[in-house]
Amino acid sequence: MRYKIYISLLVICLIEHSIWAEQIRVCEDCTISSIKDAIESANPNDTILIESGHYREFDINVDKPLSLIGKDYPVIDGEKKGEILTITSDGVTIDGLKIINVGISYTEDFAGLRVRKSKNFEIKNLILEELFFGIYIEKSSHGIITNNKIYGQAKDEHNSGNGLHLWYSHHMEIRNNEVSGLRDGIYLEFADDSQIINNISKNNLRYGLHFMFSNRDTYTDNIFENNGSGVAVMFSKHISMLRNTFKKNWGSASYGLLLKEINDAEIMMNDFIENTIAINVEGSNRILYKNNNFQNNGWAVKVRGACYSNTFSENNFLYNSFDVSYNSKINDNRFDQNYWTNYSGYDLDKNGIGDVPFRPVKLFSYVVNRTPETIVLMRSLFVDIIDFSEKVSPVFTPDNLVDENPLIKRVEW
Repeated sequence: MRYKIYISLLVICLIEHSIWAEQIRVCEDCTISSIKDAIESANPNDTILIESGHYREFDINVDKPLSLIGKDYPVIDGEKKGEILTITSDGVTIDGLKIINVGISYTEDFAGLRVRKSKNFEIKNLILEELFFGIYIEKSSHGIITNNKIYGQAKDEHNSGNGLHLWYSHHMEIRNNEVSGLRDGIYLEFADDSQIINNISKNNLRYGLHFMFSNRDTYTDNIFENNGSGVAVMFSKHISMLRNTFKKNWGSASYGLLLKEINDAEIMMNDFIENTIAINVEGSNRILYKNNNFQNNGWAVKVRGACYSNTFSENNFLYNSFDVSYNSKINDNRFDQNYWTNYSGYDLDKNGIGDVPFRPVKLFSYVVNRTPETIVLMRSLFVDIIDFSEKVSPVFTPDNLVDENPLIKRVEW
């Protein structure tokens, strides 16, 4: 009986909402021609329909649960005067706007759209151009950010902001966004239990994705291409990075993926293609690297130290200059059943596993780590001789870093 009463009350609330919620039109010839005026006159849960046009407004505050819907992408032009649109209420939807000309400041992080201390919001189908920061989420939760295009023209890191910036925000879904031309494409700090899915982050000055102190997050089916560096993951735990593409992140200090102080993570089914360093890892433990493609990179995996109990299994190491690089003789990581194009062994029993173990660390990679200038000798006979001698009798490289079961054929998944 009590359950039926609850259902009846819910139905009544929904009916009342549909009766009393209104739609307010904003256009140059309408009774209301200003977005600010429309928000001020609206009641909670109303919809504000913004007709196509050019609205020169900034410092717009959505302080009640509303839906702001753009028709044919109306332009909100901040004229470089400051922040343009701020959400300070729960239950807000922003859809189909073009936001341009965010103010630039060396003391304030002006954004095209800011969400502050809100929850259950949705930001979708926006175009943001001429930016400082694009979308800035602070101290908020349970938000959806999807199908947005964020384009900047950043020239220097010190006077540019990030495309999607999350700070102290949790349970977020960031999906199907395209970000380019910013300092960091996507930045997360203290952002837990969130999903980053099917985004494209490219041509950014520093990182395609940068996150710190963020736990239990998942990054799936994203593309990080031609950034200063692809992705930096720092001081976090229980991270899953699945089916992402790290491509053409080239430069003297560039990498596809940086891992620093990361514990209990999984990195699976990713493509690392044509990066200076595919994965640069330091102080990271209990990570599973499985079913990844490392192809045509300078270094596939560069281990800088303090990395323990990690497993590399069923990965493809394809035509990299160096497959694995270590800076010490100590190894507490396991390499098993990977495919290596540099493997020259045989498989007499035809079981798909090489009969001779493979040592992926070359002496020359150790030399290059200590003296980078020696890279000019890379294709010389001298290098082949010292690599062969080290393989026969390891002195400088970890003697227990061996793939005992190298695969004869490339792994498919």
